[in-house]
Order: sequence, then structure tokens, then C-alpha cells
Amino acid sequence: MTTTVKLVLDARALSNGKHRIYLRLIKDRKRKNISLGLQAYKEHFENESFTKQHPNYQIENEVLLKFKSKALKIIREFQVSQSDFTLDEFEEVFRGNKRNQNLMVLDFFDELIDELKRAGKMGSAKAYHDTKNSLIKYTNKKFQFKDITPTFLEKYEVFLRETGSKNGGVAFRMRQLRAAFNKARKRNLVPKEPYPFESYKISKLKPESNKIALTLEEFKKFKNVDLSEHPNLLETYHFFMFSVYTRGMNFKDLMLLKWSDIRNNRIYYTRSKTKGRINMEVIPPAQEILDIYKAQNRATNYVFPILLEENLTPTQIANRKHKVLSRYNQNLKEIAKLAGIEKRLSSYVVRHSWATIHKMMGTSVEKISEMMGHSDVSITIAYLKEFSDEDLDEENRKFIDL
Repeated sequence: MTTTVKLVLDARALSNGKHRIYLRLIKDRKRKNISLGLQAYKEHFENESFTKQHPNYQIENEVLLKFKSKALKIIREFQVSQSDFTLDEFEEVFRGNKRNQNLMVLDFFDELIDELKRAGKMGSAKAYHDTKNSLIKYTNKKFQFKDITPTFLEKYEVFLRETGSKNGGVAFRMRQLRAAFNKARKRNLVPKEPYPFESYKISKLKPESNKIALTLEEFKKFKNVDLSEHPNLLETYHFFMFSVYTRGMNFKDLMLLKWSDIRNNRIYYTRSKTKGRINMEVIPPAQEILDIYKAQNRATNYVFPILLEENLTPTQIANRKHKVLSRYNQNLKEIAKLAGIEKRLSSYVVRHSWATIHKMMGTSVEKISEMMGHSDVSITIAYLKEFSDEDLDEENRKFIDL
């Protein structure tokens, strides 16, 4: 019978409001949906392709075409060889899945990195790439999934610590390795058992506290710093202050913010990290900064001069982000010196400072949680826990007047 191939959108929406995109096969009245690792809002997907409203629609449409062409080629090869096939057998060939305990780990990492790059997920691709390089240094040879045992993981942890990693760094590498292992299991590339991460617990690796936040007094010093003789630092100052005035907007969201996201004195955007949707008022000091950049009348729709062209590839965006962020962090340290702030400032300090200062001013954790776009107040409680020393000191001072 004829096998039909179509690219479809899952009818069910995910928690972020998007829908998964599937390659759908129908053969012998049976249907199979194969996830392609891509998502889109319902209004951004029509006639088996992304619409112009979808970010990077041209690149991702090329990815879709490659997936469909690959599927049709596989079906044709089955037909030429006069071999009947099941939908499960098709998926095995489509994914390159051959259940194999001898699968090379580093080869699978390369496959994942390539998939993520094609999907435009450059940050995730870099995380896998860096972990792959770490594993190469650790083993100095190729190894298979069956070689990953609890003992392997314990020795890898020792190696990471010997090369300077703390708990947080060790946990990050282990989570990337576990994620790759889990993907290999899900794709039936390796047996479900044994599972080394059942006995080796990543949760034991409690990260050390390294979050830095400005106190209210330090923030006032930063806000009032005199940069009249340092015009080269003004852009960094504007980025930092705008982030503060927009509930701790992180650098990537700042970079991607467009004028079209600002309507009726409000900002509407989706957080790049959590995909949570934010809707907030543009308060007067934030509007003053917006007015400065609106007056520049640049050719792009981006608010800030970070991405200087439209329709950049994911790789170009990642490279530009890295370059500007490095300069931003360096300039923040210069501003801190001028303001008399001894803490080592970086882009991460903005969000932590915003939350901490609100807590110091008496804002409820529930309101802070909602403003930050956290899905659960427990996340906010854990987020603020490391910044509670000054609150506790203040309470303890009450004994002075007893």
C-alpha cells in the first residue's frame, strides 16, 4: 500500500504554548508520529512549513525539507529493494537507530550536536560540545555506552575535580552526560539496563553559593555613578539599568527584544530560558532609556544595538552574543570600580540584585516569584535563600533595644 508522509503540528499545546512538530507516516491504515525536536506556535505553522512570523523560519523550513526528503528517500529505498517494512522499522532507519551496546559515546555526542545546531539551539549544542571535549581529555580514547558504569562516573568526577571543577561544574558535566545517555536509551540505541545513574546520584553535588547581588546601597552607588568622563561605558550602564527596571531581564532577552514587543506602554516577551511569557509596564526610567535608543533610528527592529542585522543565522547570533556579552561584563567591572563597589559584577548580578533588593524592601516572595516568571514559588524561595543573611542580621539586631 501507499505510504504517505506529512509534516504536522501536534494538536496538544505544551506548557510554553507551543506545539511539537511531527513527521507523520500512514501505512496499511496505521499511523505513526515521529518527533523532530521542533516546536512552533499554532499560528506560526501552515501547510507543512513555518510562516514568516516564526523566528528563523527560513532556516527551520530548510530543516523540515531535509527531514521530509530523508523520509521519502528511505521509503523509496525500501520500494526499490522490494522490502516491506513496518512503521517501527522505518523509524529505526530514519533515526539511524540500531540497538547496539557498542555504540560509541563521542559519535553520539556529534550526532546530538549536529541536531541541535540544525534546530538553532546553539547554547545546548555548545554545552554538549564542551562536555564531549571534557570526556576526550578524561578518557583519551573512544569508548562505548556500555563502558559508562558507576565506577566510570566516580573516576570522571575525580578527574573533573583535579582539573579545577567544583560541585556546580561537576554536576553540569554529569547532567550533560546523563542527558545524552537518556536520549540514547529513548531512541533504543542502548539497552534500558544497566543504568549507571541509578546508583551514581548527581543530586549529591550541591553547588557552592557563588551568586552575587547588590545591596540597596550598592545599587544606589551604581545608579548614581558619574560616567561623564567615560562615555564608552554608557551603553553598558544603560543595559544594566534597563534590565533592573524590567524585573531583571537577562542579557539574551535584552538582546532579542524588539520594538514590536513594546505596545501601549507595556513590554510583552517570552523568556528565552524558561519560555514563560512576561507582560510588564514600562516604568518611566526604563522609558528614558528606550527613548535614547529609539532616537538612534537604526535599520533593525531590535531595541538595543547588539544584533546589528535582521535574519542572522543561529551561529551568527551566538557569536555576536558572546562578543558583546564579554565586553559588557568587562565594562561592568570598570563601572563597579568607579562607583566604589567591591563586588565582581557580571550580567548575572542584575537578576539576583533585582530579586534581593525587592525582598529587602519588603516585597512578598509570592509577588517576586510572579514578577520573575517563576513557575513555582519554591523556585523563588530557593533563589533568594542565599541572600537572606542581611535579613537575619536585621532581625537579630532587635535584641539590642530589649
